[in-house]
Amino acid sequence: MSEELFEAVVIGSGFGGAITACRLAKKWPQQVLVLERGKRYPMGSFPRSPDGLAKNFWNVPDEPRRRAKALRKHESTGMFDVRNYKHMDAVVCAGLGGGSLIYANVFLEPPHEVFDARWPESCKKPALDPYYRVAKEVLGARPVPSNGEARRRIIRTELFQDVAKRLGRDSELADINVFFGNDFDNPLPIGEQARNRYGALQTSCVYCGECDAGCNTHSKNTLDLNYLFVAEQRYGAQIRTEHLVDKIVPVDENRADDPGADGAHGYRVYYRDLASGPKAVTSVVARKVVVSAGSLGSTEILMRCKQVFGTLPRLSARLGQRFSANGDFLSFVVGSDKAADPNYGPVITQRTDFNLYRDFDRERAFVLEDAAYPTLIAWFLEGYKPGFMRLGALARTLRSIWQRILSGTGIGSMGFALARVLGGDLSYNTSVLLCMGLDRSNGTMSLDRNGRLKLDWPYKDSLPLYKAIVAAGKNFKKHTRAKTFFALPSWWWPFRNNVCVHALGGCVLADDPEHGVVSANPNTFGQAFGYQGLYVADGGILPSAVGANPVATISALAERVATGITGIEPDVDL
Repeated sequence: MSEELFEAVVIGSGFGGAITACRLAKKWPQQVLVLERGKRYPMGSFPRSPDGLAKNFWNVPDEPRRRAKALRKHESTGMFDVRNYKHMDAVVCAGLGGGSLIYANVFLEPPHEVFDARWPESCKKPALDPYYRVAKEVLGARPVPSNGEARRRIIRTELFQDVAKRLGRDSELADINVFFGNDFDNPLPIGEQARNRYGALQTSCVYCGECDAGCNTHSKNTLDLNYLFVAEQRYGAQIRTEHLVDKIVPVDENRADDPGADGAHGYRVYYRDLASGPKAVTSVVARKVVVSAGSLGSTEILMRCKQVFGTLPRLSARLGQRFSANGDFLSFVVGSDKAADPNYGPVITQRTDFNLYRDFDRERAFVLEDAAYPTLIAWFLEGYKPGFMRLGALARTLRSIWQRILSGTGIGSMGFALARVLGGDLSYNTSVLLCMGLDRSNGTMSLDRNGRLKLDWPYKDSLPLYKAIVAAGKNFKKHTRAKTFFALPSWWWPFRNNVCVHALGGCVLADDPEHGVVSANPNTFGQAFGYQGLYVADGGILPSAVGANPVATISALAERVATGITGIEPDVDL
């Protein structure tokens, strides 16, 4: 049987993988293969039941070392990949579209001050501006419509804007990658469906607050509805889901594995089809390989190839350095005297600046963003409402109704009981504070004795940032006259374990291999030092934290990598 040969294999389908796959497929139709370890998620397929959510975690048999014990029960190729490391837990996504399936949609360009000496000149803000513009338009970034329609009013947006004003901080609506129709000036009615500019069917945002759990109405502009959709439907790229890559090996002129080669003749990519059986390993050959498995995934694959398999020995010794969590920090303000209603609207609608865009302060620069969460979580929160038995809101409601029935007080009284038990719920007056900022970007990734990724995060070096974020949260509590402010329990002393949803670094761009892993030279942008035709295009190549939500910068850099490979400047028509 003849071996499959492709012009390019793209590993992963997040922002880096989707963008490069689309651009390369346009250059080489029918000759690009995308290998994605997770599943496809058609409209309406994201689970919402407790059992469904419990089974939607990534947990394959040979990766037991990084799972919380509660998540090890079910073997699955689910969407949420939760990893536990030293002083930093990480949440990443598996699925066609990568992190776009669970992110909060924000497209936010960082200010030019962020691009310090760690960033080569070729990828500082002026050089990336054209790529930011293209990616922004393809992803459909825009603020939540404000047309006076009552259903489009988002209470927490107003609350966060009011607090920002009280604190003397700048607040503005964020550009978000959410579908409100193709005409930005005249949004479609809520819930109405239409084809987007690339032909994929979407629903005008229904304001359900479920962006981070997977959008069942396809109102999010996820990558499977634009870049990947075009790559597959228009240019014939092959996309194979539930395919987990094991290793990459250079080949010689006869396509035989040659670990000593530099990639001039291409590569063999070994992978497993998890749907057919996780033990069966097969391979394909490609002239080019783009590694886009996310900062943690790409770093782990390349480290194992370098140190365990010995197939990519030329990779820079800087591999695994400069990990950043992009200053991620999650906290809560509970029991405010003003409503927040965090169960309504897109997950993020606005951002408040704290020394990132104005009065820049590198040690304390961050943005504060509002957050929504699914109503399902609000029911769990009600179970811990102070002053009540921990039975949960639903249990208390049913108990009250049952008592009314037994006492014969009638339907009217039952309705009153329902309103009394559910009214004024704790969730309605809770604000979720999402922050990200300029951490020190000095974490180190390496392999443990089993050849699996481990992370060392020196949290103390970034304490000035974390302390500034906590102080802002306490001020938020003060100005909303709330009962409680608290960060995630994992951050409480003595644990000091943060949670990261924006892992960056590990394969950073540089002018030479002494300072990074991939080239910042415009002619070889994103190509691994020491190899031809081997590229990295994802958050791993960012030389430092960017403070703002990193999707915009990852996308711009991926467009830049694709331009270097294809020689074609990107356009919004894909």
